Amino acid sequence: MSCLPIGVNQIEIQRGLTTSATAIFVPFTTQELFQDGEALYYGINAVSSNMIMVDRKRLKNPNGLILGTPGSGKSFSAKREMTNAFLVTQDDIIICDPEGEYYPLVQALHGQVIRVSPNSTDYVNPMDINLNYSEDESPVSLKADFILSLCELIIGGKSGLEPVEKTIIDRCVRLVYQEYLQNPAEDNMPILEDLYTCILKQEEPEAKRIATALEIYVKGSLNVFNHRTNVDISNRLVCFDIKELGKQLKKIGMLVVQDQVWNRVTVNRAMHTAKATRYYMDEFHWARRSVA
Repeated sequence: MSCLPIGVNQIEIQRGLTTSATAIFVPFTTQELFQDGEALYYGINAVSSNMIMVDRKRLKNPNGLILGTPGSGKSFSAKREMTNAFLVTQDDIIICDPEGEYYPLVQALHGQVIRVSPNSTDYVNPMDINLNYSEDESPVSLKADFILSLCELIIGGKSGLEPVEKTIIDRCVRLVYQEYLQNPAEDNMPILEDLYTCILKQEEPEAKRIATALEIYVKGSLNVFNHRTNVDISNRLVCFDIKELGKQLKKIGMLVVQDQVWNRVTVNRAMHTAKATRYYMDEFHWARRSVA
């Protein structure tokens, strides 16, 4: 009876409601999300049929996930958003593409497609370092942390790297970057073989084990990451196609892509502009397997 519109409350319970909580009881009321500026299209409001226009950079959390069943259009939705962001904003867009789905779109927008595989001539150097890698910490220290993560994937196994092995790798990373820091030219950028050679020169017996584990990635059949970068990774739109990387290299490939993304983020941050770095990772469950 208390629900009838006669203004009589026969239930002796009082409860305080905030404005937003009360609003859900009012019929024909909906909450709209429509921003101006660099807002992108994200669908239709199911209640009002108005467009949802959002600038994710202005939200509390700009990150997002596209979830759905197989074949429901997740990749298509991501491609539509990328195209919209490319046309509306000045942001950089980087794509990690484990299934080779995005290169037609990137080529149509005159972006850079980097096919990383044992048979490709496109090379990305995991030893690339950006001297603006961090505003607070030494760039070499952060790069050493990345190389340790890389070596842990290659050498560590289930138990990970031993403390002595970590010390040897950290020492050698700092040694191989000394010449580059004195003359930061592209020709002086170290490659994985420089790290391998430096580790071989160390006296500890653990250094021999590390170097032996790295040998296949330097002189063996998996030496795809033992080259200087020869592609335009500074392009506004970059797609890393890692479909043809085998199981032995897929994890390393994804880690190298993460490092390239962080390099781009630091460059854009140092410019002190509104330019952002949009990173799209397809098949996100691979990241948990690779870099977790």
